[in-house]
Amino acid sequence: MQLETYISDLLYRYECVTIPEFGSFLTQGISASIVENTNTFHPPKKVLSFNEQIQKSDGLLVHYVADVEKIPFKIAASKIQKRVKLLNSYLAQGQTLNFANIGEITLNAEGKILFEPSYHLNYLTDSFGLSQFVSPNVSREVYKKEVGDLEKVIPIAVTPKRRISTGSATKRPYLKYAAVGLIALTLGGLGMSNYYVNEIETHNRLAQEEANTHLENKIQEATFIIDNPLPAVTLNVTKQAGKYHIVAGAFRVEENSTKKINQLKLLGYNARYIGENKYGLHEVIYSSYEDRIEALNVLRQIRREHNLEAWMLVKEL
Repeated sequence: MQLETYISDLLYRYECVTIPEFGSFLTQGISASIVENTNTFHPPKKVLSFNEQIQKSDGLLVHYVADVEKIPFKIAASKIQKRVKLLNSYLAQGQTLNFANIGEITLNAEGKILFEPSYHLNYLTDSFGLSQFVSPNVSREVYKKEVGDLEKVIPIAVTPKRRISTGSATKRPYLKYAAVGLIALTLGGLGMSNYYVNEIETHNRLAQEEANTHLENKIQEATFIIDNPLPAVTLNVTKQAGKYHIVAGAFRVEENSTKKINQLKLLGYNARYIGENKYGLHEVIYSSYEDRIEALNVLRQIRREHNLEAWMLVKEL
């Protein structure tokens, strides 16, 4: 049984994949990053870690193995248990456990588990197709230097305009100033005329808009004001939220999932149907939760008091 293959598949969709009586692989998302000294851009990704303290099975891995290999739940659990015993024996002999595309696990001198993650795969599905790349340096000083060189080569000088003279006497400019004044008066008259025309048109347009608005308000009042309106009705609808779902079971026949929901509701659970999974099975859950710790506590209580094969699904519905 290629256990690492099943774990790798689940790490794309879940934050925690537990190997019963061995430990758990955890994922944590990190944002994109830039290494300034090398100009290297890294896309968002999931960082892998291993926690040997989390060994209690939540049913996720066992259910997945049972679904893929088409075997009963108990047989899948037994196969995983045998594999765990073999892994522990390898570690006791000082060997390194190599989980393909996940990482390597060894024991240190104190008997503690050391985990070295693999960087071959990015388990963040939102970053599919993205890879790291190196950007060349962007230099801006070159253009500034080129402009300075151009200013030195092509100097710009401003020379005063010389007055034109005839003989020893300079022409008197009062005729020029009189002509300029006459042109200015003519243009000013035309400008004032256009100004008053524009003011009149603006006033008429605003008055027309105000009249249309007043008429629309009257029409709405006549249409929508009711003398005896019906009393308001307030409905309190509670919508389940959260991506942590406690799965009660998956059924090939949809009618069986409906019966299961009715049974759980009679027991006081807020059960509901969440659709078909990729194997065509109709899934029913006890309830959904936003907090992962709260969901795990409820899962332990359900497995202890009601259903030993209940498990947790992490998915945005």
